[in-house]
Amino acid sequence: MTQLDLENAEFWDELCGSALARSLGVTDASADSLHRFDQAYFANYPYLARHLEPLLGRRGRTLEIGLGYGTVGAYLTRGGVDYYGLDVARGPVEMMRGRLAQMDQGERAGHVVQGSALEIPWPDAHFDAVVSIGCLHHTGDLRTAVDEVHRALVPGGLAMVMVYNRDSLRQVLALRPRAALQRLRRQPGDDRMRAAYDENAAGEPPPFTEFTSVRGARTLFSNFGEVRVDRENMDPVASLRIPRERLLGWPARLLGLDLYVTAVK
Repeated sequence: MTQLDLENAEFWDELCGSALARSLGVTDASADSLHRFDQAYFANYPYLARHLEPLLGRRGRTLEIGLGYGTVGAYLTRGGVDYYGLDVARGPVEMMRGRLAQMDQGERAGHVVQGSALEIPWPDAHFDAVVSIGCLHHTGDLRTAVDEVHRALVPGGLAMVMVYNRDSLRQVLALRPRAALQRLRRQPGDDRMRAAYDENAAGEPPPFTEFTSVRGARTLFSNFGEVRVDRENMDPVASLRIPRERLLGWPARLLGLDLYVTAVK
C-alpha cells in the first residue's frame, strides 16, 4: 500500500456513515440496529436504489469498493448477486463480514478483503459488475482507480461509481470562492473543503478528496463503451427555508453534489 493508503486505512477505520449512526443512536452491529441504519440511509438517499437496480439484474460476481456500514453490500447480497467486497480499512471489512454472517452467508467472508482500490487484488476480467459509492475520489489517484475498475470487469461488465461533483451548487456558492480567497491570502484551505464533505468524530477531514466535473468524469471513463453521468444530492437552503428533500429532483439534476457514473465496458 502507498502512504496515502495507510493514512486512509486509519481514517476510514471509523466507518463511513458513523455520523448518521450517531444521530440514530446506533451503537452496535446487531441486526436490529443495522436494519434501522439501512432504513435511514436509503431514506436519506432515495435515488440510490434506482442506481443500484441494474446491478441486481446481472446477478454475477459483483465487487463493491468502499464498504462503510455495509448497507449497499447487504442490499446487493439480498438481491442475489455473487458479492465481493474491498476496503482499505479493517473496520468496514469486519462490518461487512459480520453482515454476511447475519444473512447466513458466512461462507462468503473470504470474498471481503482489505486492500487498495489502486491495486484491486483480483485478476483481469473477474467481475460482472463493480460498484463504488463515495470511495474512489479518496484514493489519491482517481484515474488509476477507474482504470483498475475497467481492468477487473469482464467485457460488457457494468461499473456504477459515485464521485463528488466539482461544479455543484455547494462548490459554486461557498467552497470555491472561499478557497480562492484563501489562496490569495496564502492560507491553507484544503482541510475546510474536504471537511465540508466528510469528517470523523473528531472533526478531522479525510487525508485526500478529489473533485471532478461531468466532462472530467466522461474523460475518466473514456475506456468504457457506454457512459452515463447523473447528478444527485443537494444541500438544504436554510436562508430560504427550503428543505433538502424538495431539492432532490430537478435542482439536484442540475447542480447536485454527487456524480453517479454508470458505464459499460
